Amino acid sequence: MQQPQVHPLGDSALLCSLPAPATLSQQQRIWSLARLAQDWPEVAELVPGMNNLTLILKRPAADMSELALRIEKSWPGLKADHAEGRTVDIPVVYGGQDGPDLLDVARHTGLSAEELIARHSGGDYLVYFIGFMPGFAYMGGLAPELATPRRAEPRVSIPAGSVGIGGEQTGIYPMASPGGWQLLGRTALPLFDPKQDPPTLLRPGDRVRFTVERVAL
Repeated sequence: MQQPQVHPLGDSALLCSLPAPATLSQQQRIWSLARLAQDWPEVAELVPGMNNLTLILKRPAADMSELALRIEKSWPGLKADHAEGRTVDIPVVYGGQDGPDLLDVARHTGLSAEELIARHSGGDYLVYFIGFMPGFAYMGGLAPELATPRRAEPRVSIPAGSVGIGGEQTGIYPMASPGGWQLLGRTALPLFDPKQDPPTLLRPGDRVRFTVERVAL
């Protein structure tokens, strides 16, 4: 088992990180640590990342060695079990204007467009963490044969709800933004709404299934 490294981030946060590569078991231990640390009196907020957890403190601390030692001692006893999450179905319109890169990804993978859609929508995806922008879920579970490099030239603006592939991951843009992922389709579901509590549709530990709402080739 990899032992995490713990580093202070200024005087108000600690970063607990693991070396690459990211694995499901390591990510599950990150979630277990977050569940444990949420009851620690010094901790105000927890931010899970890929292979890391940031602990934001309630007040600045001149010495965080005691808290760092508590993390290191707790780590060996943490279980790599699945966080309690929901199953969320995401309806997607694949191809056409909503998925301008679908045919390029099909050519890269050597699959027909129909087979690409079937394999992408047939996957069982797990939300590792939320990052890049509010509501953007980094998910594991993409079939290896669907992995496709990001675009050589990122787009200046990608519509909210766009579903794409970036390397070995799939994801959904929660709001309009620049980006370089290969776009397969688009969902009308809102991924981020600051008026809701919580504001993000997806959370770490959720399982995601893409369903085919319509195909436009």
